[in-house]
Amino acid sequence: MSFASIESLAAKLDRKALATDLARQGWHVLRGVLGEGACAGLRRSYADHALYRSTVTMQRHGFGRGEYRYFGYPLPDPVAALREAFYPPLAQLANDWAAPLGRSQPYPADHATYLAQCALAGQPRPTPLILRYGEGDYNCLHQDLYGTEHFPFQIAILLSRPGEDFEGGEFVITEQPPRMQSRPHVIPLRQGDAVIFAVNEAPRAGTRGTYRVKLRHGVSEIRHGERFTLGVIFHDAG
Repeated sequence: MSFASIESLAAKLDRKALATDLARQGWHVLRGVLGEGACAGLRRSYADHALYRSTVTMQRHGFGRGEYRYFGYPLPDPVAALREAFYPPLAQLANDWAAPLGRSQPYPADHATYLAQCALAGQPRPTPLILRYGEGDYNCLHQDLYGTEHFPFQIAILLSRPGEDFEGGEFVITEQPPRMQSRPHVIPLRQGDAVIFAVNEAPRAGTRGTYRVKLRHGVSEIRHGERFTLGVIFHDAG
């Protein structure tokens, strides 16, 4: 998939629907962001060790079961294009959320400038990754923060075909309002679909003003087959 086609998708993003969904539930689904060929290419790239800076075996760290690999710089073209094209519209929404979430410094309009801010904060390592799950694998509920500097949204794109390549493995988000129990959401995705979701917190309007909801995400157990996901995280790591 070319940068032009990814840029076109980002330009056509329904920003009103995006803002409404993220404010109401903390996530928004985009259908068909990557085609079958692009998904297959990214799955194959998992075996190319030269593309990655590190590999994490999840059960060694209590993260769940499965494995993921962080890309090194330079990122593969489609991954870099997704980061560059989707950052500007998401940065506008991030600035709308900045004050309610207690951030005084606005997010810059372009991703390169934001990455420079991450580097100044001691976070120079790339965070986009591919996750691979086999039968019995799962991902515990978590947040991808990596340091003091973090962008409030990220994107996950399903690279495998549910019902054909794997069964189970639903993408799950939980939201926890203050002093209340968590509420789970199971988000159905097809191959190539993307879910944009809040990384850490989301502001909500209440009867007594704005309050913050804590969000976490994970993946339920794979019952059969193999599941690959591309994670597009906009901040870098320390």
